[in-house]
This record gives sequence, C-alpha cells and structure tokens, in this order.
Amino acid sequence: MRRREVRLRIPEVGFIAGTRAALGAGLGLILADKFGRGGRKGVGWSLLTFGAVTTIPLVAKLIRESR
Repeated sequence: MRRREVRLRIPEVGFIAGTRAALGAGLGLILADKFGRGGRKGVGWSLLTFGAVTTIPLVAKLIRESR
C-alpha cells in the first residue's frame, strides 16, 4: 500500500478539529438525557449537521491534493 502525504496549514488543522468537535458535541447532545427533548434534539441536530456539512469541502480538498 502506497503512503500519501498531504500538507495542511495550522488554520486548516484547527478547522478540521473544530468540525470534529461539533460532530461529537452534536452526537453527545442527541444521545444525552440531561436537556429537554426538544432543545436537546434541536441543538444536537444543528451541531451534527454543521459538522457533517463542513466535512465535505475538507474531504474534497484532501482527495484533490492526493491525486
């Protein structure tokens, strides 16, 4: 298996970390029982959606740069 190298700048790494945090927080809120059902689900789905949507351009960039 051939190893690929992708170079990322510090802001890009921060953005990737932020999207992962939003995904994790969203999923945690969806699964947690500490908040009211309506508020928890709304915030959880919003964070989960944000994390998933912001991942798409990052993945596209990594695929383009690896070719």
